[in-house]
Amino acid sequence: MNFISFIYRGKRIKVYELIFLKGGWNMKGNYRYLIMTLLTTIVMINFIDRGALSYAQEFIIEEYGLNENWGQILGFFGYGYIFGGFFGGLLADKKGPRYIWILAATTWSVCAMLLGIAGDIGIAIFGGSAIVGFAIFRILFGLFEGPINAAQNATVGKWAAQKDKAFMVSMGQLGVPLGALLTAPIAVALISAFGWKGMYITLGLVGIVWVIIWFKVFTDYPEDNPHVTKEELEKIRSAEGLLESESAVNKSNQAKTPWYHFFKHPTLIFNVLAYFSFQFISFINLTWTPKYLQDEFGFELSSLWYIGMIPWIGACITILLGAKLSDLLRRKTNNLRIARTSIGIVSFFLTAICFLLILTVNSPGAVLTLMMIANGLAFLPSTLFWVIILDTDPDNSGSYSGITHFFVNIAAIVAPTLTGFLVLRYGYDAMFITAAIAAILSMVFLTSLARSPLPQGTE
Repeated sequence: MNFISFIYRGKRIKVYELIFLKGGWNMKGNYRYLIMTLLTTIVMINFIDRGALSYAQEFIIEEYGLNENWGQILGFFGYGYIFGGFFGGLLADKKGPRYIWILAATTWSVCAMLLGIAGDIGIAIFGGSAIVGFAIFRILFGLFEGPINAAQNATVGKWAAQKDKAFMVSMGQLGVPLGALLTAPIAVALISAFGWKGMYITLGLVGIVWVIIWFKVFTDYPEDNPHVTKEELEKIRSAEGLLESESAVNKSNQAKTPWYHFFKHPTLIFNVLAYFSFQFISFINLTWTPKYLQDEFGFELSSLWYIGMIPWIGACITILLGAKLSDLLRRKTNNLRIARTSIGIVSFFLTAICFLLILTVNSPGAVLTLMMIANGLAFLPSTLFWVIILDTDPDNSGSYSGITHFFVNIAAIVAPTLTGFLVLRYGYDAMFITAAIAAILSMVFLTSLARSPLPQGTE
């Protein structure tokens, strides 16, 4: 990659080295935080890529006449996404997360660029049907974005110290609400500058740049990375604070548990059910909030760049706070069941109340405030779903994360499609009632999880 290098202080240096290794990023003994920051960045890019379509909807519907099919177009993404997560998780354990990250981020970035002409391809090749074009490329886009959570969990499992596991997961997952927060201003700015088709080309190119940097700085294990000091490696592999029967990653352990052993763990089953309900809420907010704001309050695209950010502000804070609280509870109680479930049980109950309160107010300010609080509460325990997988079996976290992703992200299909059906027939109140029901279900499933034995925890 010499095309991105130049002479710096008398020697040839690559751009990524100047940015990440010669500046403040290169704090000796803290290289793992660079890796987690890059994870945050790519998850953020991932969510901007997938959420940008909601801000282009006015132009796409007008250009191709797809108003009645808009819920379907939003839902097509999920068909590829669930399978991408499943197979990506299996490959993450077999090939390593570095391979998966490079493959997935490259291919979804190319698909993002092709989404800009998906409707035209459908018209030209598939009998004049723009919706078929969008179906094909949205499904492919979802397929290649699918491995992201499994790859991230496999990365954290190999790079995080046991005592900081939840917080490290949250650093990567921070990209979810941060990406959702920034989707509005970035998408609106790019559409205004280049049109909605040019927006997708730009987003795809940003993903390619990230891949080049990741290729240079990341290795599957910190043991293999020349930038990780001996002292930092000792911190990462330290058994300090390890609970009884809790296990850390063992690089030399090549004996993988068969993936179908996932279904022998009640903890993982309840975790999937609770996470599905949370993801249902997340995809409703991600895909339908822009159209809701336009239809109900008449906001123009020029206003959505900042209005669309409001529901996600709280989540950017609570996603880190929930992980910190969980790690604190783990240390104080020595009980993983309390540490991983109690936060979610309380927060999802409050989330449901906030969504129901939206039905009682009429001003956009009150609605947006309640949406921000509800979303923030929902994201408080969101990283813990992935941490529970690492608690259960860190050496098979990729496979188990992929299976979790497969079932959980059926919500990516059901949430936007069902919401479209309900909104057309019953109005937008149905959207918030459905979100409240999903929050209650998350609370119920987490309560059931708390009563089941966590395989790696103490009683």
